[in-house]
Amino acid sequence: MQIDYKKFTLSNGLRFIVHEDHSTPMAVLNVLYDVGARDEDPGKTGFAHLFEHLMFGGSVNIKDFESPLLMAGGENNAFTTNDLTNYYIQLPAENIETACWLDSDRMLSLAFSEKSLDVQRKVVCEEFKEHYINRPYGDVAFKLRELAYKKHPYRWMTIGQELSHIENAKLADVKAFFSKHYCPANAILVMAGNIRTDKALALAEKWFGHIPAGKKYIRQLPVEPEQDAARVLEVKADVPLDALYKAFHVGSRTDKSYYAMDLIGELLGGGGSSRLFQTLVKEKKLFSNIECYHFGSSDPGLLLIEGKLIKGTPMLTADQAIREELDKLSSATISEKELMKVKNKTESAILFEDMSLMNRASNLAMYELMGDVAFMNTELDKYMNVTTGEIRDLSASIFDEKNSSSLFYYSNN
Repeated sequence: MQIDYKKFTLSNGLRFIVHEDHSTPMAVLNVLYDVGARDEDPGKTGFAHLFEHLMFGGSVNIKDFESPLLMAGGENNAFTTNDLTNYYIQLPAENIETACWLDSDRMLSLAFSEKSLDVQRKVVCEEFKEHYINRPYGDVAFKLRELAYKKHPYRWMTIGQELSHIENAKLADVKAFFSKHYCPANAILVMAGNIRTDKALALAEKWFGHIPAGKKYIRQLPVEPEQDAARVLEVKADVPLDALYKAFHVGSRTDKSYYAMDLIGELLGGGGSSRLFQTLVKEKKLFSNIECYHFGSSDPGLLLIEGKLIKGTPMLTADQAIREELDKLSSATISEKELMKVKNKTESAILFEDMSLMNRASNLAMYELMGDVAFMNTELDKYMNVTTGEIRDLSASIFDEKNSSSLFYYSNN
């Protein structure tokens, strides 16, 4: 399925992509900012996620963001990762200019006040407590990242490394973060749906073209050194079941090994027919559930395996069982039939995702962030070209024991 688009660059450096789809009465405005948790000061983490909340608090010229959008029949949301921050609005196509008005004003002049910061700071702090401090296994991601990363800022979560960093956020810090990252030179704008390209370009010029470009942010992040020894951390907590987590360093989203690595994740943990589930849950009955996944991060990231143990299963027995399955994938060539099965599943997932106008809009922005929006139409071929030999050889490299970080999470019960 080819996704048609037109790409432009406004005079202020804002990259602009239009995708026409006249089969729908709707339109989507998507604004992606090239800033995530990896771009934060180690002593002031959680700011990118805090901004996700602050951006809905109104701008200098528009005090109430939500009411005009609701009157135009629209809905909006956002998400933040370690790599990026993405905002999107969906509404009837005839009202797309309302979305342009709203999003351009908060790019130009977000409203900052002690009151709005205090409100959103409290919201984020409550989210931190609810999802990470007071929830069983809530600290797993923090501990596993800190175990796997020693230098790179992926060592902290998007929510922030410590609650105190958000509690102590100052208005001056917030303003400085905004001026550094939230500008046309550091953003990608997408309009998609029932709109003509010429009209979309005219609206982009009208509402975004006058915003000062700002300075393009150039990253100079510390490089994570190659791991040269297995790492293990043991934790005891008030949780219902023992759990086992293993992380392995892998290449970035733009690395040529990405497609084979993604298929390896599907082979190992892609649902009930995957190798880990079939062997360790159904046959050996060591785990109640087990998963394998990765984040597809912009810098070299992690492939993770996690599972809850059946009561009575020794942790080291479970760990050895995982190792045996990884060794099988690393030492023997898989069948063409098994590989084609996960390729077909991946193809279905890509095609299904592209059915949503909102997904198409955000994906166009993300592929442009990766280096070229055209990548969106070549992904499937790259998956299909992965060979069984590549799967075996890459598995041997990834699942080298020296490349592993294991968290043994014991229940006190």
